[in-house]
Amino acid sequence: MKQAVTRTRDSFSESIGSVLALTREVDESSLASLEQVLLAADIGSATAARVIENLRQRGLRQGIESGDDLKRLLKVELKAVLDGVATATVTPDAPPEVVMMVGVNGTGKTTTTGKLASFYRGQGRTVLLCAADTFRAAAIEQLEVWAARSEVPIIKTKTGGDPSAALYDACMAAKVRGTGVLIVDTAGRLHTKTDLMKELDKMRRTAEKLVPGAPHQTLLVMDATTGQNGLQQARLFTEAARVTGIVLTKLDGTAKGGIVLAIATELGLPVKFVGVGEKMEDLLEFDSGDFVEALVR
Repeated sequence: MKQAVTRTRDSFSESIGSVLALTREVDESSLASLEQVLLAADIGSATAARVIENLRQRGLRQGIESGDDLKRLLKVELKAVLDGVATATVTPDAPPEVVMMVGVNGTGKTTTTGKLASFYRGQGRTVLLCAADTFRAAAIEQLEVWAARSEVPIIKTKTGGDPSAALYDACMAAKVRGTGVLIVDTAGRLHTKTDLMKELDKMRRTAEKLVPGAPHQTLLVMDATTGQNGLQQARLFTEAARVTGIVLTKLDGTAKGGIVLAIATELGLPVKFVGVGEKMEDLLEFDSGDFVEALVR
């Protein structure tokens, strides 16, 4: 995690350091400067305003005596934002646990699906992949490569086929085999956004009919480098696909990793996993404490 947020931390810490170096006492001027630092890291205006107001109230009640004190309390506030939307992942009583992967093309959704298969296998669980992104050229072949790397079986159909039919077959296979986790890669783009959302809703209902409580997780894959633009895309998926959590990819490629906090405030969703590189093991389970400690030094 420390390596992943290096670019964000370097610019963030340098800016905070400048604020703290000038802070003899914490006043409106130092809080305003700190708010600008938060905004520059893509934390978002709503999150920044909330954090600064909480720090202001703490200052009035208890006093904030130094720059070090301010930094310590900033960490507490940032962690509280993330913990405020955290949810426990509930594993169903009977297998399979169905995990649907959604998101626009280009965010790393299919790659992340393959890495997640490897993650669950590393936990000793049996995994089945479903290639239900039948609209993007080579998506099925790409997932087949990841299935081979992860050493997990895959259910697929032909390009242009019915994704809900592929999902039906995968659900039935997972039930018969007693597979622990079924991970479903879905389309990132159809002819229109409306088509895509209808298709995702149809798939959700198909899973629900075959497996009680499914999908148990719907993970929205977002690209950290798209920043605030990615939030707009995310809102559409959140409404249509009943998203339960976020997988944030390419966190290592941005100096604006504060988007993790903007997601919590503006989407009300927890980040469940972060992608921090190209290798199979470069998908980390998200931990708010590790993230805040890595971000603010």
